[in-house]
Amino acid sequence: MDRVVSFLLFAALFYFMMRFGCGAHTVHGHHGHHGNASATDAEDPVCGIQVAADAGYSEKYRNPEYRFCSRKCLDQFDSNPQQFVGA
Repeated sequence: MDRVVSFLLFAALFYFMMRFGCGAHTVHGHHGHHGNASATDAEDPVCGIQVAADAGYSEKYRNPEYRFCSRKCLDQFDSNPQQFVGA
């Protein structure tokens, strides 16, 4: 019975360390992203801000997909895309 109690205490400690401690960032997928732009980030063609692949707005124009930080930048791009995309 003593071994079962020891195992349960160890399992509870392990659970709490992985859930709230040093292993918590791997569960939520935040490992390796500490404020740096990743390879999947894109630059907003209107204002130049880095936009994550899963954030902001996106629109395809002449095949490539462009990412926008806000609806305002997207609307500005829609009004005159040639101004922001180049030749």
